[in-house]
Amino acid sequence: MNPRITRSIVRWIHLVLAIPILGYIYSPFDLIPNYAPATRFVFVPIIVLSGLWMWKGYLLRRLVSSKPAQDSALRDN
Repeated sequence: MNPRITRSIVRWIHLVLAIPILGYIYSPFDLIPNYAPATRFVFVPIIVLSGLWMWKGYLLRRLVSSKPAQDSALRDN
């Protein structure tokens, strides 16, 4: 998949899952216990992972890629 499309998909996931968190923050106090487990265990971890992927995903892709790093080729000489 094209990196541009992947980044767009991850960005939209990040933005869409932020909506329930805003609802959790601004909801009345008596409704907060209904949303707390989903917010804590689903929405926040996915948002954190998608944010890290957008921020440092290139490092993970570099570690997983099948191409050898250029630095290792230079060290062998």
